[in-house]
Amino acid sequence: MSGFKANALPLLIGSLPMKDHKKAAELILEYTPEIPLWPQLPLYREEGMMAQFLPGIPGFTESPEGKLFIDTSKDNFDEEYLKFYEDYLAVTESGADLAGSRFTLTHKAGRGFYEFLRQIDALSQIKQFTALKGQVSGPVTFATGVCDENGRAIFYNDQIKDAAIKHLAMNGKWQAEQFALRGYLPIIFFDEPGLAGFGSSAFITITKQDVKSAIHEVIKPVHDEKGLAGVHVCANTEWDLLLDSELDIISFDAYSFFDKFMLYPEKIKTYMKRGGILAWGIVPTSSKDDIDRETEESLFEKLSGQIDAVTKLGISRDMVIEQSFVTPSCGTGSIDFKSAQRVLFLTSEVSKRIRSLKK
Repeated sequence: MSGFKANALPLLIGSLPMKDHKKAAELILEYTPEIPLWPQLPLYREEGMMAQFLPGIPGFTESPEGKLFIDTSKDNFDEEYLKFYEDYLAVTESGADLAGSRFTLTHKAGRGFYEFLRQIDALSQIKQFTALKGQVSGPVTFATGVCDENGRAIFYNDQIKDAAIKHLAMNGKWQAEQFALRGYLPIIFFDEPGLAGFGSSAFITITKQDVKSAIHEVIKPVHDEKGLAGVHVCANTEWDLLLDSELDIISFDAYSFFDKFMLYPEKIKTYMKRGGILAWGIVPTSSKDDIDRETEESLFEKLSGQIDAVTKLGISRDMVIEQSFVTPSCGTGSIDFKSAQRVLFLTSEVSKRIRSLKK
């Protein structure tokens, strides 16, 4: 841990229901001016959670019908695979420029990232930011969600799984590098909604060690750039997987699953005592009725009560607040724009109220 204090600042998850990258970045800067992030706009197919990070992986193919998959049966697959590892070794061991490599976001898929950097560069002349946040598809979610030519998840092909995890790791490192070059602390989240299925029959052959190894491999390059690495899970999971890891930030849906998270009291205590940060997803995103019904006051009271529950583990309120972010429970890319804007407003307002509790 770096000693960084989150101080209950507002932080977002990533996606917005918009088609204008410039306006999306401006909206993010309006509501989270201390730690903004680059916008993912999944209304564009290439900015979908999986699609955005597929280019550069050996065997990546788009069928005439628009299906995206990894084709290991291609005639030149072995050549592609070898070239991938040559490129990987070039940036990890031979000092090749990561910014010019296959591991970056393409300009088509990464329009939000490049527009975000443009705005940050312009604004840095008149203001400074606490940190900058980026996001990458998490390795478990990605490798269980992307399939090969036979429709089999690439997680079950050790060869492709390894390449995919390395690709995601280098993308996270590249984002962190770009933020650090501008003089800001990088915060990189690996989004893992797929971990909600861990332990179910669909994941029966995936072990805790598999998950821990994958997460370790993607967060280490972020740490190498002196950045903070987080994992976001927008539902319930076996939280000890993350609490026992080297993560700096655990992002969870506090609105719907706080009681499930608190089933690990000793691990939460140990995690926070070593400096771990909790990103409290207290603002609902999955239900328009919830978004419309809740107010900054109702969510402040809900989160205050949850913070009190954590203090009963033997952690001071000030320490909890110092090691917390206030966030939406998930991204807003799948809801209507008016609701998304309200989510951003509520996140900002609840953050202000929680910060006022600190002595």
